[in-house]
Order: sequence, then C-alpha cells, then structure tokens
Amino acid sequence: MVFRKDINGLRAIAVIAVVLFHFNSAWMPGGFAGVDVFFVISGFLMTGIIFKGLEQSNFSISKFYIARANRIIPALATVCFVILIFGLFYMTPLEYKVLSKHIGSSMGFLSNILYWSESGYFDAASHEKWLLHTWSLSTEWQFYIIYPIVLVAMQKFMPLNKIKYSIIIGTLFLFIFCIFSTYKWPNSSYYLLPSRAWEMMMGGAAFLYPIKVTKNKQKILELLGASMILTSYLLITTESQWPGYLALLPVLGTYLVIQAQSNNSFITGNFLFQKIGTWSYSIYLWHWPIVVGIYFFSLSTIYILFGIILSVILGFISNKYIEKIKFQKDLNIINFLRYKPMHMVLIVGGISSIIYINKGIESRFTTTTAYNNIKNELVMPLRSNGYCFYSFKHGYKTLEKEVTPSCSLGKKGTVSTTLLFGDSFAGHNEPFYDEIFKDNGASLTSLVTNWCIPSLTKNFTGPLSHIAYKQCLLNRSFLKQNMHKYKNIIYAGAWDRALEKGQISDVESLIVISSKTSANIFIMAGPPRFKKNPLLYFYKNIYLNNPFNINTIDTDDTLMTEANSRLEQLSQSIENVHFIDRSLIYSDENTFELDGLTIPYTLDGGHISILGSKNSAKYFMEQEKYNEIMKYFSL
Repeated sequence: MVFRKDINGLRAIAVIAVVLFHFNSAWMPGGFAGVDVFFVISGFLMTGIIFKGLEQSNFSISKFYIARANRIIPALATVCFVILIFGLFYMTPLEYKVLSKHIGSSMGFLSNILYWSESGYFDAASHEKWLLHTWSLSTEWQFYIIYPIVLVAMQKFMPLNKIKYSIIIGTLFLFIFCIFSTYKWPNSSYYLLPSRAWEMMMGGAAFLYPIKVTKNKQKILELLGASMILTSYLLITTESQWPGYLALLPVLGTYLVIQAQSNNSFITGNFLFQKIGTWSYSIYLWHWPIVVGIYFFSLSTIYILFGIILSVILGFISNKYIEKIKFQKDLNIINFLRYKPMHMVLIVGGISSIIYINKGIESRFTTTTAYNNIKNELVMPLRSNGYCFYSFKHGYKTLEKEVTPSCSLGKKGTVSTTLLFGDSFAGHNEPFYDEIFKDNGASLTSLVTNWCIPSLTKNFTGPLSHIAYKQCLLNRSFLKQNMHKYKNIIYAGAWDRALEKGQISDVESLIVISSKTSANIFIMAGPPRFKKNPLLYFYKNIYLNNPFNINTIDTDDTLMTEANSRLEQLSQSIENVHFIDRSLIYSDENTFELDGLTIPYTLDGGHISILGSKNSAKYFMEQEKYNEIMKYFSL
C-alpha cells in the first residue's frame, strides 16, 4: 500500500491524546478516545491488505498473521520483559504475582478479557496495573484473528462486491449493538471486541468506498473530521457512557480525515506529527508503564513532564531498534521453530508463568515469623476460608436459587436468630461478628453477595449483566419474605457507592420497613476509603523495608462519611434502629498492633481483611459502649 502521510499524522493525533490523558486527564478529558482513532486506522489498513489479496487471489491468512505478529510482538515483549526485570527488584510478591498474570494475558492477547473480569469490586486501582493499556492491543489482535477468516469464508459463497456490502451492514448492526451494550453492560462494552469491532469495520468501509472530492472539499472534509476528533477529546469525559453513540464523534471524524486523503496537509502532514506518528506504537507501549511508575514511587507532578519526554524518547528508540527488525514473512514447519517473535512470546510468557506459580517469587525475601503467621489472613473472608460471603469474584459461578441462609457464624450448635445482610462490605464484617457472637455464646447467619446493598428494589450498584445481580434479587426476595422471622437484622454495605449511584434512599426505605417488624435493626458504618491501598505499603515495609505510615496515604472518604451521617441520623429517629459508628470499631490510626507489626485494617483501600475484621471486633469489645450496644441484641 502507498504510504499515507495523513494516516501517519492521525496516529500522532491519537497517541498524543492518549498520552496527555493518562499523564493528566485534566489536560484532555476525553483523550482516551485516541484508542478509537487507532481502531479506525487499523481497520482501514487491515481491510486494504485483505481485500487486495482477495482481489488478486493470493491472500494468505498465515502470512497475514505473521505480518501482524512481526509488527506487534517484538516491541510488546520488550516492554513486558523490562517491567518483569524491574519488578524483580522493586515489587512485593503479591504485586509481582499480579504483574506476571497481567503480562501473560498481554502476551496471549487476552488482557482485555482479564481486565474486564477484574473491573468493579476488588479491582486494583488502574494505576497499579502496569499493562492496562494493552487491552486495546488484545482487542485488535482478536479482530485480526477473526476478520480475515470470516472474509475468506464469505468469498466461497458470494462475490467481493456483496462482501463489501455486508461489511457496511455489519458495521451498522454492530454500532447499534454497541449503543445497546454500553447502556446494558458498560464494563464489557469498554473492553471486549463485540462492541468495538464496528470501529475497525468503519475503517474498512473507508477503504472499500473511498470518496473522490475536489481539493477544496478535501480541506473541508479534513477540517470537519479533525474538529470532530478534537471535540471528542475535549468534551467527552470518563463519566460519559463509552463507547456507545458518543464514540461516533472520533470514529466518524477519523473516517472523514481518511476520506479527505490530504496527503500534504499541514494538520496531519507536518514534520512533528509525522515523526510522532512513526513512533506512535512504541510511544503508546511505553507511556503507561511510566505513568504507573510515577504513581508507584509517589513522585510529584513535576515528573509528569519528564515522563512525557521519556515516553517519546523510548518510543523513538523502540521504533528504530526493535520495530524495524526484519523477521521471517513466510513460515513452514522447519523455520517456524526459528521464528523469533514466537520465541519472545514463549520466553516472556514462560517467565511470567514461573513467577505466578511461585507466588511472585517469595523466596527473594526473608520474612519474620510474626508476618508469616498472619499473611494468610490479609484477605477477604469467603466460604473457601471459613466464612459465608458468596462471592462471584472469587470462584463462584452459579446462582444459589434456593436461598436459605444456612452458613452460620459465631458459636456453633446454637440456633441463630440474627441475620447479616448486604454486599461485600457486609461480607468483610463476617469475622467481626463471628468473634462478637462467640463472645456472647450466640450464632448468626449471613446472606451476602457482591454489590448487593441492603434494599428491596431492583436497583444495583454493580453491572446489571453480572450474575451477582440475579443472586442479589433472590437474596432481597428472601429478606422481604422472612425479615419478620429474625430478632436481629444487621445491615452493612458500601454506603458511599449507594450514595454515588443515587440508591441510598433505597437503603433508608428498607431500614424503615424492617424496623416495623419486631426485629432490632443494626447498621454498620462504612470504613474509611483510601485513594491508594495501605496494605501494599505494609507489604513494602515487610519485604522491602520501606517506611509505612498510613497517615501519608490520601483518603477518598467524603461520600462514605456523608452516607454514614445520613444513616446515623435515620437511626436516631427510630427507637429499634441502632447505628454502630466507625469510631467504635476502628482505631483513629486505622491500623492495629500485632506481634510488633503495625497493620492496616483494610486489604484494598476499602474492604477490611479477615485479620482486620477480627481486630476491629477486639477493639469494639474494649469500648465502653460495647455492653450497651450488645444489650439491644436479642440473643
């Protein structure tokens, strides 16, 4: 294909937006739409390669795959390998294990699926995922795998002109699906191919049906397209439903710039954009690990400028010395064994597997007996480790259709008259109540699943497409029909998320309704939220001897504090409703001392670990109000 300066310039327009957005989203709030620009460009180029081969009856799927692998794998493998070496010296075993899993998914071009599965509850902060940006490469690669196979198969049944028509129809159909799925399944729509394929097919449509216009109209088309792309960068934000119908702005804008075919335009053909466009793939690969590195070392904002410059420098070096290496273009069984990009995949993937299997290479460090005794309890309480939380994020795949809370906590062998109900923030309180009820010679049952804040409505704080939503509705149905059978009901949840989603009134309504039964109602205050995970800093103290001071970690507690206050005020207006304030269950320092160690209650910046929950129970039992509150329970 003839080199197109305008397309190379579009690559620069895309990567500049993504880089600016990632280093400081305030500079370009919708800069993430640069990925959509890349998708259109990719679809245009791939469709051109495939259809020229089909028209000349010499298209080879294997050669197509090899060409894509030669282009993508070497630079990607280099970045992954460098980060693996970095992690060997600077990451704790937990961080290193997670990194190895992410690198394995990136090298296998499945990272979009992995990051989709991790989105939502228990998701590490995006700035803790060194290869989060590779989700787009995985999505593209999946398109590369499927697209030529479908087109070659269609050629056996219909002429090329009809295949071209079918691409237009498919693009329209998938765009409509994207709009629907973005509303219905926002997380999966962002990461997965079905809702992104139309963007690449839009690029294919630009190749198949080029528009021939005069030079003046070329300028108009280009200006209109560039304006649409820039508008998306500046007006769309992370709060927008994405991709959805709004993605039409950057996608159609890119389509128009491609159709303008202004090969010598100042907008796309200037010297700077041509250089950045040439280095764009490697800049894209390197910039995000640098962003995460700034976060990882808690560097000041002054390093952002250095980070951007370093991204460009590394992009240039990678393009010159890695991307331009000539690899085999045609393989057979013999030279396949000598195919270097495959060696790279096997080496990096193999190293990642070894690291993952060995739990982040714990043998790198010598740890104290005190830490070794507690490390297995710095996790979420689940059914697999002796508690009741039915978590779909931790291995459970099927519904509990017959909801009968049989999982018991506290003193075994006693009849439970108490129900703990809610989402994962109720789940993390299970060790707390297990200790409290043992101390009081009683038991309780727990009915807890992901995102299921206490409510009797059909509202949900998680994705409606998730199986947890169906389980939540079953749990709520049980609660509605059986709340009158309990003497005590404890409600706990991510109150800040309920407030953020406009669902805190649902919680308040349930409290009022359940207070009209004969039950005593207890509301657990939500714990403090942190912008960074204190437990990771605790691990760095254990493994790397870094100082740990939880007070240096910024909180993100405004919504939780407001929601706690609303629920406490409600409890004061109803005689049999009691609010258990966080000051009664967590120390002011948000840490506890154990065997000479200072340990945070939280396991991820929000949820409380098993050990944290047990020690919050210990703290609670030492408070003056402990006996007063326990008198309200009918045990």
